[in-house]
Amino acid sequence: MAGVAGKQPRLVGLAIEASTHRQLQEKTDLMDVPESMKAELATWNHGAGISLEGWISCMGGFSLAVGYSTVFWPGFVAFERYILLEGFSKESLRGFERGPGATRQSVEAVMNHLHLADIHGFHDGIAADKLIFLGTVLRQIYQAKLQWQFPDRRFVVELFIPETNDIEDYQLSFWQAD
Repeated sequence: MAGVAGKQPRLVGLAIEASTHRQLQEKTDLMDVPESMKAELATWNHGAGISLEGWISCMGGFSLAVGYSTVFWPGFVAFERYILLEGFSKESLRGFERGPGATRQSVEAVMNHLHLADIHGFHDGIAADKLIFLGTVLRQIYQAKLQWQFPDRRFVVELFIPETNDIEDYQLSFWQAD
């Protein structure tokens, strides 16, 4: 399947190469800190460093945590023959259905995509390794929640990694497999 919005990205998800998948799996299983964050975390505590958990307790806030919960445990709804993110636009759905060559999978893929850079309206500190780390974790979460919420259906959840590393093009999407 072509990438969202006609892009031809490298796919990370069910179609990922085994060696790359293993590396990403090990990275997220161990919750390794993305390289672009290591220098910042190392400066904490007079150079002794700080863990990600310690850092979020210092830098985060409960309002942000509540907001992030909508990204990290999104609402999914069954509508007609589709599984969509809660709050979807019926008008947009109908528009994508009328597109040339539209299939249920292609409509779901575009309706359910998330540009990772859009999680924050500003891009201070954004880096490709953070987007890959975050996208990999979100892919696992979405796959688990979709299977839990809809156990009788199969899904493809993919992380789109652009060849150009344009931060705006890192995307997560999902659709029903059959």
